[in-house]
Amino acid sequence: QVQLVDSGGGLVQAGGSLRLSCAASGRTFSSYAMGWFRQAPGKEREFVARISSRGALTYYADTVAGRFTISRDNAKNTVYLQMNSLKPDDTAVYYCAAGTTGSRLASSYNYWGQGTQVTVSS
Repeated sequence: QVQLVDSGGGLVQAGGSLRLSCAASGRTFSSYAMGWFRQAPGKEREFVARISSRGALTYYADTVAGRFTISRDNAKNTVYLQMNSLKPDDTAVYYCAAGTTGSRLASSYNYWGQGTQVTVSS
């Protein structure tokens, strides 16, 4: 069992930066692939980024590649999403997720955080 707590969201102007954090409970964090997803009002949840269990591999949605960076610190049971050059289209609730395999599909993740709101003003 893994419990995830998202934090770090807020209101920022276009072009600004935010860093999201996701703290996990449990001693098996390092065995899970981690992902970040987001959901804007009236839209489906979409993949943002994912990272392999030991952090060697990262993948990004085309819409955020080059602006966002996912990382993890297994000693701290935490995964991060550094978001730079933010745009109004990045406004959404951001969720972290943990899964034994991990992919771009939300269905491949077993555990989810509660979400943190990111609002980017123009």
